[in-house]
Amino acid sequence: MNHFHRYLPVGALSLFLMFGAPGTSVVASAHAQAQQTGAKTKVVKASQQVKRKTYTRRPASRVVRPVRPSDGMRAGLHGATDPLSLRSSVAYVIDQETQEVLLSKNEDAVLPIASLTKIMTALLVSEAELPLDEMITITQADVDTEKGSTSRLRVGSQLSRGELLHLALMSSENRAAHALGRTYPGGMAGFVHLMNAKAAQLGMRDTRYVEPTGLSSKNRSSAKDLAALVNVASEDPLLREYSTSPGYQVAVGRRKLMFNNTNRLVRNPSWDIGLQKTGYISEAGNCLVMQAKVAGRNVIMVFLDSYGKLSRLGDAERVRRWVESIPAKPVSSPVTSAPAHLPQGTRLL
Repeated sequence: MNHFHRYLPVGALSLFLMFGAPGTSVVASAHAQAQQTGAKTKVVKASQQVKRKTYTRRPASRVVRPVRPSDGMRAGLHGATDPLSLRSSVAYVIDQETQEVLLSKNEDAVLPIASLTKIMTALLVSEAELPLDEMITITQADVDTEKGSTSRLRVGSQLSRGELLHLALMSSENRAAHALGRTYPGGMAGFVHLMNAKAAQLGMRDTRYVEPTGLSSKNRSSAKDLAALVNVASEDPLLREYSTSPGYQVAVGRRKLMFNNTNRLVRNPSWDIGLQKTGYISEAGNCLVMQAKVAGRNVIMVFLDSYGKLSRLGDAERVRRWVESIPAKPVSSPVTSAPAHLPQGTRLL
């Protein structure tokens, strides 16, 4: 009260003692009300925060779409068994020097081959000895309308033929592969004709190409045919270098883009890979072909229609360990198997 009571009459002093200084109750009441309001506000805010936290932690609803079965799955090829328990429905392993078959499973089945197509695309471009420093522009015609896949190479981007070849083999760049076929002398139609002519020349009787990227499921081949293609392609130094480089950077206008190899085994020091290519579309499943040195011998491996992206690499690891465990001279009789309801050599046309 300080000394305020000294100046009050006795009656007023009693009132003061009873009710407080003038205006004090109003201020106290307002202060109390403010505290209550603030407390309510804090409670409301806290409640809102809890609600927000609860909302953000709630798992987002996703539409679960059924996985589209590959052609091999629909044909029952995954019913085949083999001693290595491979996850690929098709497997074919040969000694490149002697052409002895070390392992085979559904090797005659004709299936979509996805981006394994790009090996033939690259082989034709390399054999034509077209200038690798010639600049090529990515156009709207190179945009994927088959599967709707995306690309980091925008329409209008300019790269050299050598850069496009490198990206097509190493990182499976679809626009790069399409541009290589489109700008080949004779145009796309002429290029596709040459792809099929080259396949016939190599004895790839079960192989058919309709475009240079592998996005179309109409590009089809067998493991035997693909082994013949890898056998020839692996002798090309440019294809060996480009397909096995771990990464590659290109300058596109003011941008610098870094691309990586789609096959992580090329970064594994325990592997000596001469040529490789991966591939995937839903109709083909996950695919892989490689030429590598294993236990002192050059081996060609073909894996088609594998269950998963990593399982094809796991199959390659299993085959490598198996080859390392067998005698240096390949076995005379290959390991073969086929589904009980499909005779060996069944073709899927």
